[in-house]
Formats: sequence, C-alpha cells, structure tokens
Amino acid sequence: MQAIDRQELEAMNGRNNQDFVLINVLPRDKFLSKHIRTSINIPGDDPNFAQQVEQVAGSKDREIVLYCANFDCPASAEAARKLDEAGFKRVYDYEGGAEDWLKNHH
Repeated sequence: MQAIDRQELEAMNGRNNQDFVLINVLPRDKFLSKHIRTSINIPGDDPNFAQQVEQVAGSKDREIVLYCANFDCPASAEAARKLDEAGFKRVYDYEGGAEDWLKNHH
C-alpha cells in the first residue's frame, strides 16, 4: 500500500489512460452524504470487501485508490491492508479523504 495526497490523485484523475478504481470505504450513509464524484462505495468493514473490490476491478493488478472521510479516519488504511493481504499489487490510500478533496473541488 502506498499513501498518496490530493495532488497525486488529481494527476491520476487527469491522465486519460489511467485506469484505476476509486473506492470510498465508509458505510453507505456516509458515502451518500459526502463523496468524490468519480468514486464507488464498497464499505471496508464488509466481510467480503476484498472479493467485492476484485469483482469491480476485474483484476488484482489494477490500480485501486481507497479513501474515507478525512486525515483522521483510519478506515482507508485498514481497508488497504486487507487488499494487500489479499494479494492486490497496486493499492493506494488517499489519506485526505472526502473532506480534503471537497475543500478543494467545489
């Protein structure tokens, strides 16, 4: 797992050929109230989290970016660890989360 910041995620978003999945790992109600527009929701505490991510991504080699609420929220780091353990090769944790992103993208 590799931590990334907002500039790195913006760069990934800006590259047309960048094929990655952006996943909000918070519970559904939190996702619905605040999330990054291009992201999907797979709650990190779901017992089948890694399988669901693999289903969506199609492969463990695809780049996966996880995020949660903000810098203080540990959920994305915990979810990233689960994916590392499940054999995913390119997992990123956007530490600033929805709060950091939305503060800078209106």
